Amino acid sequence: MTELLNPKALARYIDHTLLKPEATSRDIEKLCREAMEYHFWSVCVNGSRVAQAYSIVEDSGVKVACTVGFPLGAMTADAKRLEVEAAIDDGAQEIDVVLNIGRLKDGDDSYVLRELRDLVAAAEERTVKVIFETCLLSREEKIRACKLVVESGAHFVKTSTGFSSGGATTHDVQLMRECVGPDFAVKASGGIRDTKVALGMIESGATRLGTSSGIAIINGLAGAASY
Repeated sequence: MTELLNPKALARYIDHTLLKPEATSRDIEKLCREAMEYHFWSVCVNGSRVAQAYSIVEDSGVKVACTVGFPLGAMTADAKRLEVEAAIDDGAQEIDVVLNIGRLKDGDDSYVLRELRDLVAAAEERTVKVIFETCLLSREEKIRACKLVVESGAHFVKTSTGFSSGGATTHDVQLMRECVGPDFAVKASGGIRDTKVALGMIESGATRLGTSSGIAIINGLAGAASY
């Protein structure tokens, strides 16, 4: 499958991401300009940067994704819902939310499901991606998380924040794809920095890639000079 990808097609897999706490307004503008130049699917930013990003990419075809409950996922459900509502008010079209990892480990599936359903409702039919932080979960916990996300009405399972002890692996992407089935979306993120790794994630079942290295990934694809 990946051998058929040209640079433009590969670019549509990419959420061009900048989530560093020290990112400045100038950095966000650069991110957005790059996303428009390379035709990435979206820019992914923290909540306080959504309005700025939206003002730059509006009507360009590039979407704005916003992180929620990031990067720990351990705040209250009400706090997460408020973040979702604020992000939508500022122009976010996609929401990347960290599930409550500790509650999942407690076996408190009803809490996790209730929170996710509430956030999906708050998103008002916008795309919701649920971040697992797979490096902190057992295989059984990853499987349970997949089932809860599908049941919640969210749209993506997602591997990682990029802020913990590990990022995306092809093994985890394969497991998530097996759990959610062929038609549910899977986002690989965390540590995807070159073309070979990016293509491996797609081969393993990823339908979206979260990365701050999108330009390097595109330029590393054979024939990228003709982009």
